[in-house]
Amino acid sequence: MIITTAGRTNETMTAQAINISKELNSRFIERRKRAVESIQELEKDDCIVVGKERLELYPYREKNPFFFHPNSAMFRIKRISKGEHDPFIEAAGLQTGKTLLDCTLGLASDSIVASFVVGEEGKVTGVEGNPFIAYMVEKGLASWESGIPAMNEAMGRINVINGLSLSYLKGLPDKSFDCVYFDPMFEEKILESDGIKALSRFAVYEDIINELIEEALRVAKERVVLKDHYRSSRFEMYNFEVLIRKTSKFHFGVIKK
Repeated sequence: MIITTAGRTNETMTAQAINISKELNSRFIERRKRAVESIQELEKDDCIVVGKERLELYPYREKNPFFFHPNSAMFRIKRISKGEHDPFIEAAGLQTGKTLLDCTLGLASDSIVASFVVGEEGKVTGVEGNPFIAYMVEKGLASWESGIPAMNEAMGRINVINGLSLSYLKGLPDKSFDCVYFDPMFEEKILESDGIKALSRFAVYEDIINELIEEALRVAKERVVLKDHYRSSRFEMYNFEVLIRKTSKFHFGVIKK
């Protein structure tokens, strides 16, 4: 990974880019009015561009960059604010003061909604395997302006962990979180959007295995939740109670303690 600045740069952006390169153990490359594509062809590498308002990740030889966006979280939070229900929140049993460990953070949509619901009294931690996605999502959560103050605060409260979920779970005491959550559908959803399609090369695939579920059950105080395709064999394999959603391609499975 190389780090550079936007075309119209300044000393502040350059300093920020240099700091980010140190944090990510990457190389800083001066922009010098060159196109990102030209720099990448010379360096043969992926590139993070530091702009005035956001970070953009350009996978090598891909035209569309990835940048953090709360995606569906915004309209879901607006619905919740109107008193409407959210299937994920109901499946996870979340309310003010509860705690959630999201083992497949990805772009953090579910974690943002969870943080909004559990409030300042609660806690949401998300685990993301790829260090660059984890970094960009963490910075995006801290700086994105949604226009909804309570949502901005909710994003800022999310604790982002870069690592593999099984390793992280093994390091936690028993009953550390009220709910432990898995969404292996995240990798499939990447492919549905042209804007983030290239992120599939960065995805860290960690399969749902017996040991992962066992650790999740140990760490969970109340329940373990799995979001998966309605035809998934994982629900039956690991004894999840399936919450069927007739109009959706995916269901939630719940194991209550």
